[in-house]
Amino acid sequence: MKKPVRIAIDAMGGDHGPEVIVPGAARARAQHKDLGFIFFGDERRLAPLVKRNADLASVSQIRHTDVTVKMDDKPSQALRAGRRASSMWLALEAVKKGQADAAFSAGNTGALMAMAKICLHMTPHVDRPAIAVLWPTLRGESVVLDVGATIGADAQHLVELAIMGSAMASIVFALDRPTVGLLNVGTEEIKGIEEVKAASRILREAALPHLDYRGFVEGDDIGKGTVDVVVTEGFTGNIALKTAEGTAKQISAYLDQALRGSLASKLGYVLARRALGALAMKMDPRRVNGGIFLGLDGVVIKSHGGSDAVGTARALEIGYEMVRDELLSKIQDSLSARIEPLVISAAAARS
Repeated sequence: MKKPVRIAIDAMGGDHGPEVIVPGAARARAQHKDLGFIFFGDERRLAPLVKRNADLASVSQIRHTDVTVKMDDKPSQALRAGRRASSMWLALEAVKKGQADAAFSAGNTGALMAMAKICLHMTPHVDRPAIAVLWPTLRGESVVLDVGATIGADAQHLVELAIMGSAMASIVFALDRPTVGLLNVGTEEIKGIEEVKAASRILREAALPHLDYRGFVEGDDIGKGTVDVVVTEGFTGNIALKTAEGTAKQISAYLDQALRGSLASKLGYVLARRALGALAMKMDPRRVNGGIFLGLDGVVIKSHGGSDAVGTARALEIGYEMVRDELLSKIQDSLSARIEPLVISAAAARS
């Protein structure tokens, strides 16, 4: 019998806190009966919510703390202001101590990144973590990173992102040489800021055996699934992700308005409701909720701060799948095989 998976939850993070996170955990538990939780936060708020679901209560612990990292706290403030007592820090620390298999938070992204780096430490040769998401495309799915962990990037960091993303794609998609593209304002080599052009030159010249670098890709290539891995820095990646989420909601609203406009359109809806239901499911932004922190020595899942219980459940299920399939150790092994030759090559070039 497999060992149960336990996720440590920053229950006070996000826009809605325990009132959304606990029902999300109950949904995830309903899908995975070997899943349990440690909730960190205000016990007075958490206990009644957990006790509403007997099944959830039977596999959950509540560990009280009064300290919460606010959504508008600067990372430096979060680290100084009683970090070791906050629900966010304690969730990460539970992973470090082996009390939990993964940590989950919908809270302040910058604070989570800073705390995770200190508490869990980085993978060798990686300076900064990245948030990677599985993005639905016309071809299936692609890995897109970074979608918000680090704002701004030099050429070396973009190369690290390409290597981390390809390592993840090789495991998740079972590919020997995932295709990789750098997000840019055009596909021509002369376009873009210098950091992106420099990263492209490094990737072309390195000719790494474990990834197939395809050059620049544009915004519309993400949804097309032109490459298996799309690389960008966190500022642009986060805007792209939230623009896609907003567009999906906008199109859904347009469809809903159109189908309620007349008797004929309502009849058309009745005839096509199965197809429309399938379309709505594909366009639901909650399906892509749950970013994976890559580059850390531990599994950390970041949920959208404004997500509801359905989106929260999806993010928790990603954490469950990461642990159950031992994806972290596989990605780290794959990452070492990819990044060490590049480090050795760069050192040789400088000497």
